[in-house]
Amino acid sequence: MEDAEKAEAAAQAKQAAKEAGEAALAAEHQTGKWFSAPSGADTPKTTGAVGKYLQLQGVSRAVEGPRVPPAQPAQAGWRNYQALQQPEYPDMQAVQKTTDDLAKMPPLIFAGECRTLQSRLAKAATGEAFLITGGDCAESFAQFSANRIRDFYRVLLQMSVVLAFGGGVPVVKLGRIAGQFAKPRTANTETIDGVTLPAYRGDIINGPEFTADARVPDPARLLQAYNQSAATLNLLRGFSYGGYGGLTRVSQWNLDFMANTQEGHAYMDLAKRVDEAIQFMIACGMDPSSPLMRETEFYTSHECLLLDYEQALTREDSTSHTWYDCSAHFLWCGERTRQLDNAHVEFMRGIQNPIGVKVSDKMDPRELVSLIATLNPDNVPGRLSVIVRMGAKKLREKLAGLVEAVRQAGQTVVWVCDPMHGNTETVLGFKTRRFDNIRSEIEAFFDVHDQLGSVPGGVHVEMTGDNVTECIGGGASISEEDLNSRYHTHCDPRLNAEQALEIAFYVAGRLRKRRTEAAAKAAKAALA
Repeated sequence: MEDAEKAEAAAQAKQAAKEAGEAALAAEHQTGKWFSAPSGADTPKTTGAVGKYLQLQGVSRAVEGPRVPPAQPAQAGWRNYQALQQPEYPDMQAVQKTTDDLAKMPPLIFAGECRTLQSRLAKAATGEAFLITGGDCAESFAQFSANRIRDFYRVLLQMSVVLAFGGGVPVVKLGRIAGQFAKPRTANTETIDGVTLPAYRGDIINGPEFTADARVPDPARLLQAYNQSAATLNLLRGFSYGGYGGLTRVSQWNLDFMANTQEGHAYMDLAKRVDEAIQFMIACGMDPSSPLMRETEFYTSHECLLLDYEQALTREDSTSHTWYDCSAHFLWCGERTRQLDNAHVEFMRGIQNPIGVKVSDKMDPRELVSLIATLNPDNVPGRLSVIVRMGAKKLREKLAGLVEAVRQAGQTVVWVCDPMHGNTETVLGFKTRRFDNIRSEIEAFFDVHDQLGSVPGGVHVEMTGDNVTECIGGGASISEEDLNSRYHTHCDPRLNAEQALEIAFYVAGRLRKRRTEAAAKAAKAALA
């Protein structure tokens, strides 16, 4: 009897600590008391209600105390930290002159657009919207053309229509475009036929040609990347607000090579249903010339990697007096540069753009909680997306622990699935990805969230509007032998339009299933 009473008392104490911890943690998020200890530093024993709560959950936390504010981007405080994956320029004076010139250029995006995007992402965090991110692995100077931008834009619009109409949720459209020029590398050098040269790091840094001259980092490429980004954004804005992206044109977005494909037919069937719905709304009095029908929101993103470029395009917002990286609406920190004591994390916590961080199966739940607290100390909804890239098997093993740790810490993030980077392999000398593995990782992502009762907020894919043969399988039935046919990527393999649409239809089906089950559960509760 005495043991039972002790057990009951212990359970009551644990529950009281949990409730006190949750309340205190929420209060800390409101006051911004979290901050991260430098990597390798001793972390003091946690104290108070929050410390006891996190100890009960098995989640350690960063040092308690007043949060150290990030240095203003104008002060370039990130330069006091180690910056990984940066090029070694032979002429730093030329780099300084180029970045000085960039600092005088107009911003590519505006702070108000970033705030709108963040509000949209806040809805994705709660399941009231869904994020679709897509685009090239790495943009190219040589392949730059208006037609390629248009075809990419059309495919992403098609994917968003499939998700919105089929899944029944508003869709946030985010392109990996107008700035996705830099790429992290596993090795600093590349060896072919006994010749070793610096690795290709993206067109903004050096050239893809395997020659000594092409592989020398050239700061003039920063200006070329800026100019191409400006031209790309100009065209995208024209498409988005000039009527091309309007719902009345939904049946005109199919690419010519998609006309006789299974996914092309499926899309046209859906487009006809959308047209019928629009005609019904017009008959009910909706104005077809209204902005709701003629315009669409479209945002840009890229990996925050080349810090000299990002620093040069950082501007102070005149209305809020806060700082934004005006190279893109949304930036993310990659798996190789997300260390807590890294320059990239320090730079990103000083800007107000909505941001993301990519995590693999190597991420520890406690580390993720600290990283989120560092990048989003005020727990602002929509500020931070966690982009998971693991491969289907490892995702099923690891994701639940990350989601539970973040939920127990009271942190709000958008959970996003990147099914591409955990599924890269080499076949017949080509880097490729198997469509079935990509879809399996998305399936695992939804399954884990369904089991936990958490929210799958988005999908992040590398895709193109070109009729390429870079990923094996899918409705396009691309075989290993087909890889050599139209393999055009400068970096990693991309889904073609048909494969991308097939992914969109699958995701729409999962979203529809979640919506149907939620409605049935609500109806049952109402009758209870």
